[in-house]
Amino acid sequence: MNTFKKGVHMDIKVWMYVIYLAVSVGLTIWVARALSRNGQVFLEEVFAEERLARAVNSLLVVGFYLLNLGYVTVAMKHPDPVDSTSQAMEELSLKIGLVLLVLGALHFFNVFALGRYRRNRLRQLATHPPLAPIGRLPMPSAPPGSQLVGAYPGGGQPTGAHPAGPPPDGPQPGVGPTNNPQAR
Repeated sequence: MNTFKKGVHMDIKVWMYVIYLAVSVGLTIWVARALSRNGQVFLEEVFAEERLARAVNSLLVVGFYLLNLGYVTVAMKHPDPVDSTSQAMEELSLKIGLVLLVLGALHFFNVFALGRYRRNRLRQLATHPPLAPIGRLPMPSAPPGSQLVGAYPGGGQPTGAHPAGPPPDGPQPGVGPTNNPQAR
């Protein structure tokens, strides 16, 4: 009688494993295909080259399968006996819920990392500096009537060279021996 009861428990546990594997592998394949298909446009924007985006997309899908299916197989083992169908369903829902959390975490990690890469690439391609200059160099003074080397024809400077007027008196930020580490 005890042997029969043990066999029934084993059958419930085996069916729990079969259902867990079927659902987990099915979810992994479905999510990987959806992310691959819909992520292609995002990757083309991130990398600005279709061929590179396709290659990265393929590598991400392979890594996604390896990580998630590896987790599914490691998390499959259940050391305690399963006494009833309801206990099997509870354990099954816990295991599938953890698989879904891993899928979501992998997805958000990829989106975060690729978004960060994209922002850095766009920052490097920007045409203006990220910060405004903090000072300007003083203009050398010249005696009246003489022309400085490199001065502009016509006597003036181009428009916008010193929009705030002549440089102020006193030390300028970023100029002089105080900012030179070798002079200290």
